[in-house]
Amino acid sequence: MPFRRLLLAAAVLVSACNGPELAAQEMSFDSYLQVLKARARAEGVSEATIARMTAGLAPSMRAIELDRAQPGGASGSGFPPLAPYIRDHVDSARISGGQRVMAAEASTLRRIEARFGVPAEILVAIFGHESGYGGVKGNFDLAQALATLAWEGRRRELFAAEFVDLLKVADRGFARSELKGSWAGAFGNPQFLPSVYLRLATDGDGDGRADIMNNRADTFASIANY
Repeated sequence: MPFRRLLLAAAVLVSACNGPELAAQEMSFDSYLQVLKARARAEGVSEATIARMTAGLAPSMRAIELDRAQPGGASGSGFPPLAPYIRDHVDSARISGGQRVMAAEASTLRRIEARFGVPAEILVAIFGHESGYGGVKGNFDLAQALATLAWEGRRRELFAAEFVDLLKVADRGFARSELKGSWAGAFGNPQFLPSVYLRLATDGDGDGRADIMNNRADTFASIANY
């Protein structure tokens, strides 16, 4: 076995024994990606999905920059005052957008309200707040962003687990081009993390598929299930 491959095999073994933290600290992005692939493989992701979701991956410096700009913990007195938050987030555009969605999707919303017991107005409000009624879902390649943040290491285990869960989502038949979202991994109309999708995404129209990116019935049912 060539020396380089021997080193990689040793690194993967170290990762298996000690978790991804130790391995990533001393590995290039490409080498750490092999650790993530091995983890996905061990958790049942198909080889075809692993290949298509990792082809050509390189670190996203923008994702690292945005992650490092996040606060490290709570500061000040805790939660910000509620009134300014409502003033900034409940504006005329969200109100009128919500009214349009309520009118256009009335029958679907009432059916899902009856199924889950969550008021239609709450479902639409969350839809509007999370993605502007589907207009602002993010355009980061989720595979690249999550692999980058797992490798970078500020919150390594969180992002390593979300990366593997993203591949599990892709394994259900979603193209990589569909799996775009925020730099931190949230995607679709309700901005679910991959782990949340796997736990709670729900088929809302009976077609056997929970498409929270494009399908409003699935979006409302998934929010209600959440």
